[in-house]
Amino acid sequence: MGKVEQRLAELGIEIPSSAAAPKGNYVPAVRYGNTLHLCGHLPQRVSDKSIIKGKLGVDLSIEEGYESARTCAINILGTLQAELGTLDKVERIIKVVGFVNCSNDFEGQASVVNGASDLFAEVFGVEVGRHARSAVGSNALPLGIATEVECIVAIKED
Repeated sequence: MGKVEQRLAELGIEIPSSAAAPKGNYVPAVRYGNTLHLCGHLPQRVSDKSIIKGKLGVDLSIEEGYESARTCAINILGTLQAELGTLDKVERIIKVVGFVNCSNDFEGQASVVNGASDLFAEVFGVEVGRHARSAVGSNALPLGIATEVECIVAIKED
């Protein structure tokens, strides 16, 4: 067990044991040199496989949206571990893009996507986990999900 996996255990965070199967004609991750580009991840809970659905500003609170984005980030960790073997190979979370299913007048996208950003900083530490980011509002997301998060990660050389 790597240091990052030990940190997850200390925090009581369970990640998926494998990358989720794509919902279309794409792959979960593409490695180009020492950079790994990850697809958008759904807010599917590890415990019961349920998906967090809803629209911020209509039927979900900022706190529920935050939890949804955090769940997406937990699933990203599962994909990273499946791709790399250990999360200790993550050199830096470079960029995070979070999409928020929300009403036209909702303005809390940044607060929602903090759920993913805070998780990465908590798990990897600020030096590795802090990143550039975009938080985008959308009128709809696939499957009616509340959030979708993707990221670009620098990988340590083998």
